[in-house]
Amino acid sequence: MPLISVLTPVHADRAEFLAEAGESLAAQDLPAGWELEWLVQEDGPASELAAVPRRFPFARYQANGETLGVNIARNVALARANGSLVHVLDSDDLLLPGALRTAIAAFGAHPRIHWVSSQAYDLLPDLTRVSFPAPLEPGVIEPGVLTQLVLDSGKPAAPCAGLTARTDTVRAFGGWVATARGGDLALVVALGETTPGYLPPEITWLYRRHPGQITGQAGWSRLQDESMALIRQRIAALRRLSVSVAGD
Repeated sequence: MPLISVLTPVHADRAEFLAEAGESLAAQDLPAGWELEWLVQEDGPASELAAVPRRFPFARYQANGETLGVNIARNVALARANGSLVHVLDSDDLLLPGALRTAIAAFGAHPRIHWVSSQAYDLLPDLTRVSFPAPLEPGVIEPGVLTQLVLDSGKPAAPCAGLTARTDTVRAFGGWVATARGGDLALVVALGETTPGYLPPEITWLYRRHPGQITGQAGWSRLQDESMALIRQRIAALRRLSVSVAGD
């Protein structure tokens, strides 16, 4: 049966959020014949957190044994993935009903694409949902469109945390990049520059805003400029070499 692998890196202090993420996965209605595996990768030694994935029959837990960072944790989970598609679900975020079905259906409707971005609401601590405009129009996104938007704006042009992509394509680009910041964007620009993708019109997930989120910590902006320089260099190198990826 076709399989989608959901990758979730997590720290030991995220048990409550992780349980909610698991419940949002359990509520997913997959297309006929599809199955789900949830690869929970704890960034650090094994902890009581391991008890949370055991509640879900589709989950498989592993700990790094040491703290290596979110991008390496995603890559270790990627090494365990058996699905033809991988989906990114951070431990503090939630999928809305139908999220995975929407992403999977996009690959069936548009066989050329290698990745699907997803639109989200911000989820505030009081559970209020706040919308924000999508940087691109929904539909097929041709190679180079997303990356040009990144170059022009200097910011992520798609929600990297809601990515679904062909597993082989993610592996071919080395997975998530070991930049100080923006390792997810570094992967997305490689996909966006070399392959077509798709942005569904539906809102399919919730991006949780809370005091403990990594991007809200003091010092997060440090090394942002260096990380964005690497991302711009990656786009420029792909263009100079005329790298492209053939479709199915």
